[in-house]
Amino acid sequence: MALSPSALNAQALFSDNFDVNDTANWNVNSGGGASVNTANIFFDYSSVGIPSAPHSTGGTTWGVKLNANNTVAGQALGGVSISPTGQSFTGDYQLRFDMWANFIGPGPAGGSGSTQITGGGIGTSGTTANYAGSANGIWFAGTGDGNSSADFRAYTPAAQGSQPANSGVYVAGSVNNSATFYTALFPAHTAPAAQITLYPSQTGSTLAGALGWSWHDITITKVGNAVTWNIDGTLIASLDISTNGVLGGNNILLVQSDINTTASTDANGTALNFGLFDNVVVTQIPEPATGALAVLGASGWLLARRHRRQA
Repeated sequence: MALSPSALNAQALFSDNFDVNDTANWNVNSGGGASVNTANIFFDYSSVGIPSAPHSTGGTTWGVKLNANNTVAGQALGGVSISPTGQSFTGDYQLRFDMWANFIGPGPAGGSGSTQITGGGIGTSGTTANYAGSANGIWFAGTGDGNSSADFRAYTPAAQGSQPANSGVYVAGSVNNSATFYTALFPAHTAPAAQITLYPSQTGSTLAGALGWSWHDITITKVGNAVTWNIDGTLIASLDISTNGVLGGNNILLVQSDINTTASTDANGTALNFGLFDNVVVTQIPEPATGALAVLGASGWLLARRHRRQA
């Protein structure tokens, strides 16, 4: 558990709501063999029927759209990560953003190539691609359609593949959306009515426990060597920087990655398989007062106990 930066009177270090074209202020890093990955950093997501993000002001609908492995020619895992140009965050801080994982329907099975992961993280150089199988920083991601054996994932420089379910990283002790922990948090969702109008194949619903077709409030918090991943205010995973390899740098990242070596063959694959991000904020967490330290200490002790029981 991490205390909210707002509760600790935190200072904003960086923010971008993407309501103006900030393409020049972000590095786009693409990787994965022959895969073609794209980033649109000034994308009007209402054009694909998605409503304004929860933290947007005035109902604006501009954000970042990331596409992974757009081409059938891809013969390796492909993905794209973006980082703000020239940024470096040290000390204790929190990355927060609105996230939407879109996938080609119909739900719950999804169309061709629908299973990808969407997420973000910290500790990257900002100039190296992070995607499934290649981690320059610490990052977390989940599938939109829930059709993977590992729907919730944590990547580190020490383990280029995702951390396994029995690693002690995940609060649920599971990485599959079907676990009761996830189904209780994330009910099934249908695609927005406006998207179904534009793309009639977007029928059905997500699997319970999956992240797709809905906005989520993501926080990734670093306090000392502890990094935690919260979705909609609930702790999903935590790990220790000191035991997970050497970080590539001090920048943040947003990521979309395929987790398969083939791409969608659907004509609407590129239009509908994507990760969407809005309202990115990095806030500094000041050194807590004595009372806050006690809360953090108790929270860490309880979390450590839970992880030991699950290991």
